[in-house]
Amino acid sequence: MADFTIDRATTALLIADFYAEAMGSLPHAVERGVVSRTVGLQSVAREAGLMVCYCATVFRPGYPEISQRNKTFSARKASGQPAVFDPVSIIHPDVRPRDDEVVVGKHRVNALFGTGLDVALTANNIDTIILLGYATSGVVLSTTRFASDRDYRLYIVEDCCADSEPDVHNFLIDRILSRQADIVSADEAIAAIRAS
Repeated sequence: MADFTIDRATTALLIADFYAEAMGSLPHAVERGVVSRTVGLQSVAREAGLMVCYCATVFRPGYPEISQRNKTFSARKASGQPAVFDPVSIIHPDVRPRDDEVVVGKHRVNALFGTGLDVALTANNIDTIILLGYATSGVVLSTTRFASDRDYRLYIVEDCCADSEPDVHNFLIDRILSRQADIVSADEAIAAIRAS
């Protein structure tokens, strides 16, 4: 893409819902080398001093955060599966956060809704987010829509995103997300960070 430039001081990398289980086994992630690309991007972002953030969907025992009216999560509550409360425990081990990096547990699809992430970004004068993760149709779509309405400048790293339905990923990247974010590759994001 043309003119992909960033300011290191005002840019954050958001590694969203990068679950060990999904990213380690989902064909769309494995075949495209999403984990190794993300490891490389994370390393360059850390070296450059970018704020690196993470989110994962977690709940307290008994799922008190889930309403029966919530179509997305009410099935999880009814499933009887144990709740996971620690977001770090479900993030892929190859991209685990450092102690000084921002990690938020979220109770909805959007990484900025009901979490401290927006507060942390605002407090650090972040106006640009480089976003990636799983799923393109979940956290990437919801966070992009919300962040765009909050006037963040957005870059989505297409080859560091994955979805259980590759055709949905392609449709969202080509037809929907590109309306509110610039779509870039990991190599382009790395080059922009290094040039900043």
